[in-house]
Amino acid sequence: MLETPEKIRELQRKLYQKAKQQKEYRFYLLYDKIYRMDILNHAYKLVKANKGAPGVDGETFESIEEREGGAGRYLEAIAGKLKRKEYKPQPVRRVYIPKTGGGKRPLGIPTIRDRVVQMAAKIVIEPIFEADFQENSYGFRPKRNAHQAVDDVTKHLLGGKLTVIDADISKYFDTIPHDRLMQLVAKRIVDKNILKLIKMWLKAPVVEEHENGKKDYKGNDKGTPQGRAVVYCEWGHRGGTPEKAEIFPEFPPWKPSLLIGLVPV
Repeated sequence: MLETPEKIRELQRKLYQKAKQQKEYRFYLLYDKIYRMDILNHAYKLVKANKGAPGVDGETFESIEEREGGAGRYLEAIAGKLKRKEYKPQPVRRVYIPKTGGGKRPLGIPTIRDRVVQMAAKIVIEPIFEADFQENSYGFRPKRNAHQAVDDVTKHLLGGKLTVIDADISKYFDTIPHDRLMQLVAKRIVDKNILKLIKMWLKAPVVEEHENGKKDYKGNDKGTPQGRAVVYCEWGHRGGTPEKAEIFPEFPPWKPSLLIGLVPV
């Protein structure tokens, strides 16, 4: 596992502590952190470690590092586009992977450039939302995993709590409403450039590639393909008191907690 450089860890600690201490605080002036070269360099290494497939442009890490100037010049170009506010995400390549229970699950593969920028954004804003999570939340969180969730369930079962509810939201990633999602993000972040980035990633078109070589470009007015840096909700109680869901009010009375996560592709 890659170790986070101390300068970046210091920034993340400050953001986390501020968010933890002031529950209603809304963060601004975050955008310039995303194009810091140390953050882009670390983001590049994290994305490369995930060993993902190429996006619609076919670019690979090998091709990036073999060109003149290598990864350093590549990241400088990305930083320049972000600083000048010229960055725009490319379409997302859609592929299908088998599901354990049968059928196929759609997976979105952004270009390496977009994955690097998404990871840089995740590095900066994840500590803010991490501060809002409950202790019994384990999905896509730093230093947390499904095994810990199972251990937690086991502890409660041994403690006499014998009712277990197993729930799954059908086509969850495909149906996330962008407007409600952005409203929730804006409760913590008011930096308009960060919000614009997230909205652009949500709206980026999806490319379906067929066996005959034909490509279909589809708009994206709701949902987010699994495989990119995603903003979604994890259902759970806050303080043990059920509250009405803000994103899917037709569901049972659970309160969503925001989570920023990148699914490796």
